[in-house]
Amino acid sequence: MKRGLYILLVSVLLISCSDFQKTLKSEDTAAKFEMATELYDAGKWSKSFRLCEQILQKYRGKPQAEKLTYMHAMCSYHLGDYYIASYHLDKFTDIYPQSEKAEEAAFLSAKGYYFNSPVYSKEQKETVEAIEKLQLFVNVYPNSKYLAEANALIKELDFKLEKKAFEIAMQYNLIGGYSGDYGAAIKSFNNMLLEFPGSSLRSEVFYYRFDSAYKLAILSVDYLKEKRLKDALAYYNALEKAYPNSEHMEDAKIQKQELEQELNTFTTKS
Repeated sequence: MKRGLYILLVSVLLISCSDFQKTLKSEDTAAKFEMATELYDAGKWSKSFRLCEQILQKYRGKPQAEKLTYMHAMCSYHLGDYYIASYHLDKFTDIYPQSEKAEEAAFLSAKGYYFNSPVYSKEQKETVEAIEKLQLFVNVYPNSKYLAEANALIKELDFKLEKKAFEIAMQYNLIGGYSGDYGAAIKSFNNMLLEFPGSSLRSEVFYYRFDSAYKLAILSVDYLKEKRLKDALAYYNALEKAYPNSEHMEDAKIQKQELEQELNTFTTKS
């Protein structure tokens, strides 16, 4: 019984493949359109895409062109080729702005950019593009059924940029002892606070900005030390005021005491 079902299944698949190859090689555009539609509805994205590719130009300006253009773009999306998919989905919305599929196409195009966003530790050009595309979608379709998802994707991408900015600042903090980059770390943390005022990493930024200022002051040459000690204490005060319950507060208080001792010694010498 099982052997019979297996043979039947193999036969159906062979016939199906044979029909596809025959249609693919034929000059019958109507047959290709019909099979492309059937394959698309069956989730056979690769085969449907190949047929759509062959006849897309031949249907330009005809009633079937809208559906064919949509299927062609969506096959790329379902196949995970998001660069190509976003390009064709954008093209679809440009050509058919009044289509009932225009909103979906615009959202999936933007979502395609989201999928192309790399991990936070890499260059974030695609992430910025994805945020811009998703924000444009939100602006154009403020009442869209995709609005909640679009905003969630924007938030996720924003956090990726925050992590990238934090990582860069932390690199300056960690290597500062060897290359004198504590000043660059402070500047990077300050820039991050300006660029991401609502960041979930804000408390970490406040502490490591102080930590960078502390290291810069302690390791400073004498003629710059007094000012840097005072600057570091100002950053401590900002941390204590904003995040008195920070998990780093115990370490920060020890660092503060050392800064005050250094400042007292320094002023006594003066």
